[in-house]
Amino acid sequence: MGLKPDFWIRKLALEEQMIEPFEDGQVRNGVISYGLSSYGYDIRVADEFMVFTSGVGDLSVVDPKHLDTRAMIEFRGEVCIIPPNSFALARSLEYMRIPRNVLGAVLGKSTYARCGIVTNFTPLEPGWHGYITIEISNTTPLPAKIYANEGIAQVLFFEGDAPCEISYADKKGKYQGQVGVVLPRL
Repeated sequence: MGLKPDFWIRKLALEEQMIEPFEDGQVRNGVISYGLSSYGYDIRVADEFMVFTSGVGDLSVVDPKHLDTRAMIEFRGEVCIIPPNSFALARSLEYMRIPRNVLGAVLGKSTYARCGIVTNFTPLEPGWHGYITIEISNTTPLPAKIYANEGIAQVLFFEGDAPCEISYADKKGKYQGQVGVVLPRL
């Protein structure tokens, strides 16, 4: 399994619709960069957010098996403000279709990381498709600004020597085909 270069990513994006919409090159003019890079693809964050707030009366614990949605405020806009020491869930602007012989690893962009804004992702498994749910943490004691429709993270693509035996689609994964911001599921 090896990391794949831009021409291979371009081929899969165009022939197999692996990334839609696809930007064939880096866009940088006054924005946090996005698009095709040397060995990956910089995804954008859409304008849909669910911001965690601690202002809920009797909420005392965050439970991934039973997330209390009263702790989340839905927001749609070009700029999302994440409160200090809090986080937001968002989604990628790009819809991803991961082939059976490919694994995607997502890493946060350094522009945000250098400001104490951290993104967290799980692998994009072979056979998975959907919008990527993005967790954006503000680790600072100040409010943090997130810019919709601009770069948020980079996906690195690894090609296996052969297609996997059992893909995410074969397992009927619980996040298959997700749209919008998707909360934890069991």
